[in-house]
Amino acid sequence: MAPKVYIAGKLYEKADAKISVFDHGLLYGDGVFEGIRSYSGRVFRLASHVDRLFASAAAINLQIPMSRDALAAAVIETLKANGLKDAYIRVVVTRGAGTLGLDPRKTSDPQVIIITDAISLYPEELYEHGLKIVTAATIRSHPNTVNPRVKSLNYLNNILAKMEGARAGCLEALMLNHEGHVAECTGDNVFVVRRGEIHTPSVDSGILEGITREAVIELARAAGYAVIERTMDRYDVHTADECFLTGTAAELIPVVECDDRPIGAGKPGPVFRDLRERFKRLVVEGPES
Repeated sequence: MAPKVYIAGKLYEKADAKISVFDHGLLYGDGVFEGIRSYSGRVFRLASHVDRLFASAAAINLQIPMSRDALAAAVIETLKANGLKDAYIRVVVTRGAGTLGLDPRKTSDPQVIIITDAISLYPEELYEHGLKIVTAATIRSHPNTVNPRVKSLNYLNNILAKMEGARAGCLEALMLNHEGHVAECTGDNVFVVRRGEIHTPSVDSGILEGITREAVIELARAAGYAVIERTMDRYDVHTADECFLTGTAAELIPVVECDDRPIGAGKPGPVFRDLRERFKRLVVEGPES
């Protein structure tokens, strides 16, 4: 079955899924998006993703041309039309077509685009043996430019940091904020374990409030772990007993080395393994929304 893409209320064959080259999403990265997962046909925390999408749009004064309920229904419709059970879902909202100038008042018809595809995870061996990461020189966006809590189409700083990681032979890179504190990786939130406590950068550290991050914090606290959201430095990562990342595509993945320093015993730790198993049960047994 040929993949189908949702654009502005209609489903198109992949080859026919097109938007204007004058769309400000293409010309200027003027738009927002969400990455969502489905497990066995059930969309994971769809309501939370839709809420975050609408919050990102409000932050850049972009009016999404449909209601939350209609957008959620369109996600499910697109997933079913593609016959996918375990999938990655990308929802994109652009400012719409305009002129070659910056003025958003000259744009019209914001575009809602929904793409679904088979999920591509890290290789299983990395979940068993762990990732190596490095700290990138490229920092997270200053909160007085585009707030990092906005999941915008402009991911250039993340891409540049990703390239730095790749040049160092790493699949991920740690990003600092404008004050030199730990923010997140290029596509994942960061957690460390110290003396049985779980620490993660707070929202004011320049992070995206990850949906998987939120789920893992809930799971950890329900399991009796102390979870502390705070300002963190690279010292906290370098000297941690364990480190792991969370994200829609990655789920939970361990980090065993940062900046050529082994983390803890240099292998995935017991807290990570416990939380990964709890997360697996959540996505199988938990409610759709």
